[in-house]
Amino acid sequence: MTQITDEIIAQNKVERFVSRFESSYRLLAYHAALPLVLTPELVNYLRVQFLKSEGVPWIAEADLLLSDLCRPVGYELYVMDESVRVYLLQQLEQDERFGEKRIKEIARLLLNYVKHLAKTNPFLGNKDIQTQKWGAMLYLDTEQTVREIAKSINESIINKAEISRLYKIAEDFKQQINKSQTAKPEQFQDLLKYAQVVNDLLRKPETVKQEEITSSYQIAGDNLTIPKSLVNSSIKTFKVATIEIKETYTFDFQVATIELKKPRLNIGKPQLNIKRQPQQADYFLEKLGDNLTLEMVTIPGGTFMMGSPSKELERQSDESPQHSVTVQPFLMGKYPVTQAQWRFVAQLPQVNRELEQDPSNFKGANRPVERVSWYDAVEFCDRLSEYTGKNYRLPSEAEWEYACRAGTTTPFHFGETITTDLANYDGNYTYGDGVKGVYREETTEVGSFGVANNFGLYDMHGNVWEWCLDDWHDNYKDAPIDESAWFNSGEKLSDKPGRAVLRGGSWNDIPYYCRSASRNYNLRDVRDLIFNGLGFRVVCVVGRILQ
Repeated sequence: MTQITDEIIAQNKVERFVSRFESSYRLLAYHAALPLVLTPELVNYLRVQFLKSEGVPWIAEADLLLSDLCRPVGYELYVMDESVRVYLLQQLEQDERFGEKRIKEIARLLLNYVKHLAKTNPFLGNKDIQTQKWGAMLYLDTEQTVREIAKSINESIINKAEISRLYKIAEDFKQQINKSQTAKPEQFQDLLKYAQVVNDLLRKPETVKQEEITSSYQIAGDNLTIPKSLVNSSIKTFKVATIEIKETYTFDFQVATIELKKPRLNIGKPQLNIKRQPQQADYFLEKLGDNLTLEMVTIPGGTFMMGSPSKELERQSDESPQHSVTVQPFLMGKYPVTQAQWRFVAQLPQVNRELEQDPSNFKGANRPVERVSWYDAVEFCDRLSEYTGKNYRLPSEAEWEYACRAGTTTPFHFGETITTDLANYDGNYTYGDGVKGVYREETTEVGSFGVANNFGLYDMHGNVWEWCLDDWHDNYKDAPIDESAWFNSGEKLSDKPGRAVLRGGSWNDIPYYCRSASRNYNLRDVRDLIFNGLGFRVVCVVGRILQ
């Protein structure tokens, strides 16, 4: 029996693509394999520069980008599957018409195009430009490429998200050049190992061997050792913050999906139909005194597209570019923090700042706490962590959106629209083909609509805005590709200046603010803003490093 390898799968994909059209399409695929990120303009540039005499039609450019060889990663941005890229580059290099000479010609053209792209494409961040440049340099000066990646690793030594990105780049490049006669794979051996050790020290230091920490790595003629500051901080973090939670329980809940039934002859608005289905999830109970608990739902890890697609109704520019993010498992509050939970934690010993016992405008033990600032929410997490011995914190923006979507790609986890039968917002306004509903003008008790998303989380749309850990950024250029919070600087949380991120919308907001991708920030450049629509929920990370 033939073993099905990545190379065979890649080959089959390419052959299916070519068979759908004509043999000349194969040549365009060869030439488009070297760039890490493709744009329609770049594919056209490659065809015009190298394939004009080969009879490749202009329509092949669109057919390639829309085929299963590529996938969109942003506005007019596409990437090839890595195994397909490696296979195509190998075929290009072995083709006697092209070979090493053509690869270097494409690389030189790409370096010139990268300079142009940096000035003309606002959706491609500096790090994407840098990576694209490295992808071309691999075939022109492998040693210099290795040196630049190593330098970037050392400059980002305590940035988990950036180290993870650089390690992934080194892995992809290693796979790419291992099958190349042009690049020099031996120069990547120590770089990849060095990047892996640094990455593991930041994320799972218990797996790193002592000899890996003390080794000297030969990288582009330089001897690099793991910085002592990283080793010391990683060991300390591991000893203090790694926890395991074993006492989890299963709970039943209802998931709601809004179905739109089109009217006859397409006259008038579609009719809303709410479909409810039973679902189950696991959760952990954190005991807070007598007869009071904090329910923490287990959120599985996974990968999702963060941000809104270009065609989403009423999307905002700060939701771009849409990008792939991989999230590790964590626990998240089933509901926003309630006033009863707030009062219990607010009476615990102070960590950095005082907390008001009863700040909320709309009173009720099971209503969400509101009129709390970002600093108040951080203090709540600090006190809760001291009390429980676990590390509670606000969710990162990536964790929040991943948890809210719960595997969906629609504007709301309910579907293409929203209704006040399922969420608390200003029902005087509609979204898409939705209908007007109730404007309650106040918060509602958590979970009062009786429906959750696929993960088992309630009230993710509306009721109260929820604080996230991240500093505010105007868009997703250079955003982390994992669940890390995105900070501009390294101040202690209780001292952080500037704007923070809010998610989810509130009882006082129109529907588009309540979308899964919608983002907002505190209206002033301070984090002590309070409003009767501002609350939060907490997360806790299990079985891995807590930061």
